[in-house]
Amino acid sequence: MNEKAITRTRKSIGTHFSMCVQPSFIIGTNNEDGSYNFAPITWVSAACEKDDYFIVISIFGTKRTKQNINRTGVFSANLVSVDMLELMDYFGTHHAANGNKDDVSYTVSKGEILDVPVLGASRWVYECIVEKSVDIGESTTYFCRIKNVQADENLFFKDTYDVDLTKLEPVIYSGMYHSIGELLGKIGEFI
Repeated sequence: MNEKAITRTRKSIGTHFSMCVQPSFIIGTNNEDGSYNFAPITWVSAACEKDDYFIVISIFGTKRTKQNINRTGVFSANLVSVDMLELMDYFGTHHAANGNKDDVSYTVSKGEILDVPVLGASRWVYECIVEKSVDIGESTTYFCRIKNVQADENLFFKDTYDVDLTKLEPVIYSGMYHSIGELLGKIGEFI
């Protein structure tokens, strides 16, 4: 018998609790007039098909970001690190319908592969093209092929399984903002 086996006592709490551990991204799109638009999105995951990786994002409502993705089919997904939390919170509380989001300082460049705006502060950026979308009510879920990954040149890793998230310092969202504190190990080290 395994002495480390743990059995927890749980209780049903209903479905109105929407806590789900999610990475935080700022999605960058181009507006019709050529200006850029950024919005925080935390309903982000990944999927794969053979050797291709996909970003999966869900957007609720009629946000300008959603309109831009529907129109252009491309966007950048800028991973939010702890030092970008103020910017993420700003983008989340200031909406494009109320004018330009230029009250805080940030730098923007163009994607290396796709015509998408990229935040200078982000340590990890995906340039994505929409392959498929699924509507459920007012939510749209986009399955997006990753066309390029930009990584901070100060990050050192051998492959995608070697990335130390404590160096990326991603913001994790669950209704509140959190960070990652320590590297626990690699697959196979706990057997």
